[in-house]
Amino acid sequence: MVRTRTWSLRAAAGLCITSVMLTACSGNTPASQAPGSSTGVTPTTGGEATPDTGGAKPGGTIFVLTQAEQWDQVDPQRVYTGEDLAFFGGTIMRALTAYKFSPDATEGTSLVPDMATDLGTATDAGKTWSFTLRDGLTWQDGSEVTCDDIKYGVSRTFATTVINQGPTYAIQYLDIPGPSDADTKAGYLSSYHGPYDKDNAAGQAAFDKAVVCDGKTITFHLNAAHGDFNYTVTLGFGAVPKAADTGETYGTVAPYVMSNGPYKVESYTTGNGGKMTLVRNENWNADSDPYRKAYPDKWEVQFGIDPKILDQRIMEGSGDDATAIQYGQIQPENLGVIFQDTETTNADFEGRAISGFDPYSRYYWIDVNKVKNVKIRQAMAVALDREAIRLNIGGAFAGDFADGAIKPNIGADYAPTGLWDSFFGKEIPNTGDTELAKQLIQESGEPAPTLTFNFADTPTNQKTAAIIIDSLGKAGITVKPAAIEPGQYYSVVFDAKKAGDFGTGGWGADWPNASTVIPPLFTQKGGWDLAKLDDASVNAAVDAAFAELDRGKQAADWQAINKQSAEQMWHIPTFFGLSQTIAGPKVGPIYRWSAYGSWPYGEMYVKE
Repeated sequence: MVRTRTWSLRAAAGLCITSVMLTACSGNTPASQAPGSSTGVTPTTGGEATPDTGGAKPGGTIFVLTQAEQWDQVDPQRVYTGEDLAFFGGTIMRALTAYKFSPDATEGTSLVPDMATDLGTATDAGKTWSFTLRDGLTWQDGSEVTCDDIKYGVSRTFATTVINQGPTYAIQYLDIPGPSDADTKAGYLSSYHGPYDKDNAAGQAAFDKAVVCDGKTITFHLNAAHGDFNYTVTLGFGAVPKAADTGETYGTVAPYVMSNGPYKVESYTTGNGGKMTLVRNENWNADSDPYRKAYPDKWEVQFGIDPKILDQRIMEGSGDDATAIQYGQIQPENLGVIFQDTETTNADFEGRAISGFDPYSRYYWIDVNKVKNVKIRQAMAVALDREAIRLNIGGAFAGDFADGAIKPNIGADYAPTGLWDSFFGKEIPNTGDTELAKQLIQESGEPAPTLTFNFADTPTNQKTAAIIIDSLGKAGITVKPAAIEPGQYYSVVFDAKKAGDFGTGGWGADWPNASTVIPPLFTQKGGWDLAKLDDASVNAAVDAAFAELDRGKQAADWQAINKQSAEQMWHIPTFFGLSQTIAGPKVGPIYRWSAYGSWPYGEMYVKE
């Protein structure tokens, strides 16, 4: 899934400003629901989204309030935070398949057709997948959405020197030769360099062989069997018309992105007081899109709002704020006002606020090329006062203490790592162990370091940073805070020249298989390797797990790598999260959509 947006706002790429990660599994989804457990080698069909039964009618404006000063990305190949995927997927960006709208945690992670007529047909033992497009698909200018538009969109993923930070499943899964040393040196993850390199004929030929259009049917040839590939095409496989593509600036300058959904971008300004306004796309063909309800006449996203003011506005819920929703998380000081406990809402806010399911595992990534000594990384983890951080971000409302990258809600792929209770030969208290941290630094043979810490600049995160500075400082480690505007967090930390030594992050499974957790976080091809890990033995272990057809053995493989990640401290696990959000009194339906841990944007409406 996807990352969260910012630590306190959540969604980690996601940074936890809101839920920035995409996770396709819920807190109580049984292991048997994991899509990877099916063979995926027969034609499949799916129903449409849950019919609305709340008396919803077209009309009105829904306001989306956020502290971020801009979207992290507005590009179908680069959007990769859960809330962003949900918002754009419900309004302006369509995919071959999509997740069903439903308040039920399990049903909400099941697939339905979107641009495709069904959930795809797999042949060649799951190594070839074909999807046929619906009739009547159109762009906002009235032109037809074609198979070639989807193929071109997928090709952009390979242009990693231009298009980055998005999901890289196309690079991992398509049957295209890997990179040469020269390719790698140039910044590419494949022998194919994407559509902007006109001197890559061999790579282009390999891509054209792997992705084939035949009328309305697009066929993907994979390098291995993937029974859950129809989940994969929900991420980064969106269409882009070649004539509209502006490369790196696509989505950031007018006319922004070409919409094939029920809305289009009318305007977009960033910064405090900035806005994005979506209005109805007059060329959207509702007959081709039984998935999106398209109730509101307009969506208005308001950027740069102080989170304390944001909470108060929606809690009061008057004027335009009656039809506003929060993009982010309720501030810790307001949790006790809105909720009785993590499962019960106070009467004044009943039907407006949500507490509970959160698909994300939170962590602090560590750049292993800057903090090379594993003993130093372990000392950072051992010294950390996780209890104080948890209290700062909401106590029990923040979730449970984490022991690795894989969250228990993913099912069979999770197993306890023993990180905090046995790995160091003693239990590590949640408040940290300063003396053990000092011992580990001594064993490292290096002096205690001075490190730069990146975090999204919010009031809650500032307090968290102070706790980190204090607790690591007691062990002799000096931490320098480096706050980043929330809407730019991931763009900065993915820039090697701008990123610090460690920082906040979060991740949720893209669907219920740790193949969507371990490879993205700990391999270069995965696309979300903030640890900058590129270890040949780890890469080989990941490849072996991918190739394992026995689902039980594959789960054991993922568990082993997860345990290794915790012990080697490629990142510091912190919390298996809960999250809380609120909406105005005249917005419906109100539930957390388990697919992305988000609002169900595609079926939301303004109440009369």
